[in-house]
Amino acid sequence: MVKITLNKSTLELTEGNITQQETDAIVNAANTSLLGGGGVDGAIHRAGGPKILEECRKLGGCPTGAARITTGGNLKTRYVIHTVGPVYHDGKHREAELLASAYKNSLNLTSRYKLKSVAFPSISTGAYGYPMHDAAAIALKTVIDYLKTHTDIELVRFVLFDQKAYQTYEKALQELIK
Repeated sequence: MVKITLNKSTLELTEGNITQQETDAIVNAANTSLLGGGGVDGAIHRAGGPKILEECRKLGGCPTGAARITTGGNLKTRYVIHTVGPVYHDGKHREAELLASAYKNSLNLTSRYKLKSVAFPSISTGAYGYPMHDAAAIALKTVIDYLKTHTDIELVRFVLFDQKAYQTYEKALQELIK
């Protein structure tokens, strides 16, 4: 596990299962319908139970780059922040801007709900095909920039699903904090 301190906040990288996190909120890499899917999205809906899907139905979807919040259902977390990252095409269709927006809007909801801790997966790097190193650099830079000006969030944790993803994020973090 890697930990760095930014102002009064801690940024962590860890390998694990996001559905097992006990942070105030976890972030779901959702699709625009918010009605469940594969990867992280499917895992969160399965582990969280029907209450999450019930609340998602009432939200009527979520555009790419935006974020919405629901209960944590049966999860250990109080809330799930659903955000929609971009499908990667070639990097020339506002993908970087939309990915940064997904992270920033998730952090804005964390602050708005006065939550002290949030756990993120690696958004858009699974089925949506975003190159892992590029996505990691955008994710980490967005979070670091946010924490430099917002001291209300005490912990932002990136929960990475395997050793390769963890190492990619660790390398991107080292490049950013040189």
